[in-house]
Parts: sequence; structure tokens; C-alpha cells
Amino acid sequence: MNKAESTDIENHLKFFGFQRTKVARDADLIVLNTCVVRQHAEDKVSGMLGYLKGIKSMKPDLNIAVTGCIVGSDIENLTRRFPHVDLFYKPGEYSCFTDWFDRTIRNNIHGPKELELYPATQVSAYIPIIQGCNNFCSYCIVPYRRGRERSRSPQEILHQVSGLMAGGTREIILLGQNVNAYGMDLDERIDLADLLAMLNGLKGLYRIRFLTNHPKDMNLRLIKAIASLDKVCRHICLPLQAGDDRILAAMNRHYTARQYRKLISDIRNILPDVALSTDIIVGFPGESDDQFLNTYKAVEEIRFDTVHVASYSTRSETMAGKNYEDNIPYEAKMQRLLKIEELQKKTSAAINQNLLATSQEVLVEGKKGGKWYGRTYSDKLAFFSHPDDFTGKLVTVQINSSSPWALQGEAVL
Repeated sequence: MNKAESTDIENHLKFFGFQRTKVARDADLIVLNTCVVRQHAEDKVSGMLGYLKGIKSMKPDLNIAVTGCIVGSDIENLTRRFPHVDLFYKPGEYSCFTDWFDRTIRNNIHGPKELELYPATQVSAYIPIIQGCNNFCSYCIVPYRRGRERSRSPQEILHQVSGLMAGGTREIILLGQNVNAYGMDLDERIDLADLLAMLNGLKGLYRIRFLTNHPKDMNLRLIKAIASLDKVCRHICLPLQAGDDRILAAMNRHYTARQYRKLISDIRNILPDVALSTDIIVGFPGESDDQFLNTYKAVEEIRFDTVHVASYSTRSETMAGKNYEDNIPYEAKMQRLLKIEELQKKTSAAINQNLLATSQEVLVEGKKGGKWYGRTYSDKLAFFSHPDDFTGKLVTVQINSSSPWALQGEAVL
């Protein structure tokens, strides 16, 4: 989500002749886009704002804008803490930034500027379709910082996607803190399955992905839509978070481990070639060794393609932060995290090894280390060598080696 919002900001600034600089002291404008899902991340933001205060004391004309999840409802408090910041605006409220820019900076640009629209050049682009979340998982700060769910209109989304396609985008990734709740707050009767069908009809668009989903809102209608729409990739991100029912209840997740397993079974019955990714939190307050073992067994049995695991981090604004003591030692959290990572490394290696000698269609995003790279239909990172430029093209790749993290192969032309 932050990447998508940062790209919008950058494109707006480029339109008016601004260029990115790698050195903060050289900047005329600094925009800090923040993530504070974990306390460590918020501490880094505070440290960076202290650093920028020193720069601004030596360069008073420097403009500083701050957005992202550090900006909640109490902007006045942030303004008191960091008076050197010229603008705080809530995540997703892009018009606040553009209005401020037009009012305070654009009119003060000296000398002629060649206004050139910089079209998107990303092969794969992020498209936020819904902001905020209504679920209030007990560990999560998002509803307090990004607010309740607010869906964009399908017309606005289609317009944005069409513009990106004109600039070379061939894949879109629809984003939301709870993406499969899309449309529930709109007056018109529309859901994510409907939106996918609309986008699937766009000529010149190759692939559609979406993340991240909440298991309670993943229904058969959406699963069947994925199966019927050829551009929608067979990859679903479905956070489990924990495999123990008591921990799930304490997390306020609204499903049991058995219900989650039933959902996985339904998905695989309809989409046998699906790739599944998930999120896991270890060390939630009160999590016993046996409760962690239930999570470990769930990850072992379900066999996800990808697992993102993190240790619990207290956020004082959340229900868990207010009601539970963070009583799992750091060392125990790290041991549990490493056990999940080691298990998943073996699982991912075995899944990817099954793709040896197969042909995979890869959408090429660019070049790294002298090799072309892109992702398969099931979201596997793949590399191959070839002298021609394949940026933005679909290339069939014969897989000849694999690791837990990527595939290697040769282009079949």
C-alpha cells in the first residue's frame, strides 16, 4: 500500500519537474511515508524525524511532509511533537498532499518548468482499491491509523488501470488491508468478484493479482470467479496468523483452525493448481508451547507456498496492547519464528522442485544480476538469461533448477 501511494506522490512531483535525490540534505522537499505496524518501525520514524529536524535547522526553506500509518486521528499531537514538519496527512488522503503542494510549493517554483507527464513504466503496478479495516484484530493498529473500510468506485479504478496500461503496465495488484471486503460499503451492489470480471475484460492487461484477504470474507463466489477468469492469477494470500483456537479467539480473528482448513480444502478443490501464501504471528501474549505447536502443525499440514512469519509486537492502542501482557520472552519468540522459517524453507524447496522440467509462463519485469526476472502465473519468482529485451512480455521458461525462493530456467522461443 505504501509503495502504491509513494508512486502516486513521485509521479505528481515529476510532473512539475522535480527529480529524486538520494541525499536528504540536497532535497527541497522530503516526503516521509511511514509504516508503523510494529513498534520498532514507529521508533525508526521518530528517529528519522529527529534527523530531519537537524537538516531543516540548517536549511529553513526545506519542506517536509509526513504520511502513512504514523498519522492517525491525533494530528495535533504530531504537530506539537514535530513542529518542523510542514504537513501531516492521513494515509490514502492523496488530495491533501496535492492541495498543499499546489498552495505552498507549486506557486513558488521559480523559473520556467517543462511540464512533462511521466507515464508509468512499471510492468507490475499496485492499485489500492479499499482503505482501512473494520475487523479490529486485537494485535493490529491499522483500523486506528487508516480508519474504517472505504472502497473506491469501480469507475475510478478502471480509469486508473487504463492510464497505467497506456504507460506500459501489464499486471495489476489490487490492494487492501482487507481486499476481499471490497464493495461492502458502496451504495452500488458490487464485490471483488465483480471488479475482477470488469478488469479481466481490459484488452492489453495480462494479469491480475490481489491481496491481502481475510478468511472470513473469502467465499465460494470469489473462489469460483478466480477459476473462471483467465487473467486472475492462481495465487491467494490468506493469513492464518495462528493454528490454535484460543489464540485465534484472543486475536479476534472470527474463525477457528478447523474452519480455516475447510476453506483451504474448498479453494484447492476448485483451484487445484493454486499457490497459497499466509501470515503467521508467533509469541502472541500467553501463547504456550503446545499452542505454538498447533500453529506449527497447521503450517506443516497445509503446505503453503510462502509463509511470512513475524513475532508479536505490542501496540498500545490495540485491544491486545491494552488487555494482555507481552509475556513471551524475546528468545522464545525468536526460537518459534526460526522453527516456522526452517519448516517453510523445506516445504517451499519441495514445492518448487516439483516444477523442474516444466514450462512456466513468466511476465518479465526487468533485469537483475544480468538475468531477466519475473513471476509465474502462480507467483513464483523466475530468472533466465537471453540477449533480447523482454521487459513487459510473457515468456515461456523451461525450469532447470530451483531453490526455496526462486526458479531458474531458459527461455523457450
